[in-house]
Amino acid sequence: MVLMIKAEEMSREIIQQITLRGLRGLQRVEKDVREIIEAVRTRGDEALLEFTRKFDYVELDPNVMRADREDFEAAYRSVRPEEIRALKRAASNIKRFHKNQLQRIRFEQTMGGVTLGVVARPISSIGIYTPGGKTAYPSSILMCAIPAKVAGVERIIACSPPSPQSRFNPHILVASEIAGVSEIYSIGGAQAVAAMAYGTASIKPVEKIVGPGNVYVTVAKQLLSRHISVDLPAGPSEILIIADEHADPKFIAADLLAQAEHDENAQCILLTTSERIGGEVKRILDQTLASSTPSPVSRVALEKSGLIAVVHDLQEAARLSNEIAPEHLVIMTRDPGSVFKAIRNAGLVFLGKYSPVAVGDYSAGTNHVLPTGGYARTYSGLSVRDFIKTIGYVRCSKTGLRRLARETATLAEIEGFQAHSNSIKVRGIL
Repeated sequence: MVLMIKAEEMSREIIQQITLRGLRGLQRVEKDVREIIEAVRTRGDEALLEFTRKFDYVELDPNVMRADREDFEAAYRSVRPEEIRALKRAASNIKRFHKNQLQRIRFEQTMGGVTLGVVARPISSIGIYTPGGKTAYPSSILMCAIPAKVAGVERIIACSPPSPQSRFNPHILVASEIAGVSEIYSIGGAQAVAAMAYGTASIKPVEKIVGPGNVYVTVAKQLLSRHISVDLPAGPSEILIIADEHADPKFIAADLLAQAEHDENAQCILLTTSERIGGEVKRILDQTLASSTPSPVSRVALEKSGLIAVVHDLQEAARLSNEIAPEHLVIMTRDPGSVFKAIRNAGLVFLGKYSPVAVGDYSAGTNHVLPTGGYARTYSGLSVRDFIKTIGYVRCSKTGLRRLARETATLAEIEGFQAHSNSIKVRGIL
């Protein structure tokens, strides 16, 4: 059954348990991950083959770790045409959204003979981690590779674990080609992250690693962040819904169930000002859990982390939401925009009853690689900015330098840098 409480029962302990969720399980695997990383660093391909045998139960030939043209052609034959069309349409929306992001990063301003600006330059190579064994997420390939491609990254590689049935998931291969991935390898887990960071005989290293994965992948990225750039911390999926008396309980329950099927550790929370709405959502969820409808994963997630809290007002709901900093925030109220104004911590926000998280996960065009575990307090979701460096520039005319000369020289002298001051004076400006 899903837990339902009132606002006054939201103890410090419950809130802390929710807000510290990002730390769960990380320390438990750190020692193992360190050993995997060191093995890959020192033994390269040999260690990759050993860990693939141990963790994925696949005997991999080092000569076929990378997908070739025949693999892609076989993938296209096994993926249905409507699935390919869906991937292409989603890719088009993602590309359009991230192109708009890039346009808003560049700017130039001129005043009084002084021109200031920012240009964007891409990093040269990235590696994408994407699950692909028991479960495969081709949408994650689109979300990671397309912004990089838009940014101008030249080399985009991906690693995805094999299964005993197949070296490559066909949907992953199709999505990779649509998104512009140049190399894809059948390697998974922390060992794949280490291979992309350090390089092996078969895999050339990259400058940055992105993409969601399990706790081993997350810890590997954190440990290797001292050596290589990585993206945001991404763990088990989360949803928090803010609802008032105008919300539809069926929509709320459906969105909570949708998020619960991601992971047994998924966090599913409803904050509502209406006890009636909360009670109805609980009834629907409990009824669903008692049936054979939900997946085992959904059942565990809701029974372990499902929470309905009746709050006093929408201001309190917004305050609690900011404290929790969810990955996905859905606002189902009469005026979602007014509640949104009070939100400062969230990975991605969905406004209104016709904006389910699923459209953000797949087809709207926004990015679904988002901070979890409370990291939305300080991190943003993946974007084109993650694949560029911005470089500022200054161009002064003689008139422009004259306008800035006096204060520049004065401030330099305050700090004891006479040569700085002289670099102004030598130009005959002062």
